[in-house]
Amino acid sequence: MFRYLIIIRPLGFLYGSSGAFLSPENLVGRSGEKFPPSAATLSGVFFSANWGKEEIREELKEHLYTAGPFWAKSQHEQDFYVPIPWHKIIAEQETDEWVLDKQRNWQRQRTYKEDEDKLEPTFTWQTISSWNHGKPQCAKHPWEYTSILHPRMQDNHRQTLSKDGLFLENAVAMPEDYCLVYLSTHELPNGWYRFGGEKHIVEIETKEIKKPQTLKLLKKEIQQAFALITPGLWGSNRLSYRLPQHPEFINAKLLTDKPIPSRYSAGGKLGRGRYAVPPGSVYVLEKPLNLSWFDFPNTWFSQEGYSSKKLGCGLCLPIEIKGLPTYQGVA
Repeated sequence: MFRYLIIIRPLGFLYGSSGAFLSPENLVGRSGEKFPPSAATLSGVFFSANWGKEEIREELKEHLYTAGPFWAKSQHEQDFYVPIPWHKIIAEQETDEWVLDKQRNWQRQRTYKEDEDKLEPTFTWQTISSWNHGKPQCAKHPWEYTSILHPRMQDNHRQTLSKDGLFLENAVAMPEDYCLVYLSTHELPNGWYRFGGEKHIVEIETKEIKKPQTLKLLKKEIQQAFALITPGLWGSNRLSYRLPQHPEFINAKLLTDKPIPSRYSAGGKLGRGRYAVPPGSVYVLEKPLNLSWFDFPNTWFSQEGYSSKKLGCGLCLPIEIKGLPTYQGVA
């Protein structure tokens, strides 16, 4: 069970990812954008901090679970922000919701004369304390992107290489009164660490999860409906599925967006590139599952060297869906 919040405060810029080399076709935009770093990055910090301590590393290999990314306002880390489920559409002044009709098809609760008039979400994050409590306390993410042009210099001359001499990198600035938050089963000593592939310095602080309602929610059993708060990697090591390959999910209803690329390295080896179900995706089952995420079988997750479950993939929380009939023992 998750017991700790790992709080990360960047000391300067972080980088989402290296952009493509500068070319006439790539002068604008944020190529290869990926931020915040995944929970796999945090797991790497745990192992790096215990380099040479084989007994501790074996313990981490067997029992360390991390999950995220999330974020919070400083001094309010216990009420961190998680992705809003896709069935809730929250704009500045209005709200809407996807519901299930009698045929178990998704329908917008409000009716619109034209598709162009449909309400689109403005906020995509909500506090963990407002989960399943009416209109959530919601917000936009606080970080800002800045593209930085880097020169690739010749070794002996102050000029760029004739080929691929310039490249773009996506710098990310976090306001000083905000921080990234991850969940962990283990404690990481407070201090400064190198975080991410670009080795930027961050300040890390560990705090116990103190809110009983948060701990209760994280271990609450899933009934018929749940939403992902981290990317979901289901299925085998070679194929990317939108659903766990289990009979309980055969006729599940899914409300989601386009898949997102997912890749991580373990033990210095780069894993296979996969597509993950994005956070906020909603699943509705025919029958109650009666399992919390921690009770999900390991076979539902990819096991390529290091189980994706230990990286918090597919971490989900129960939700309430309007129009969902109470299960009466008949599929």
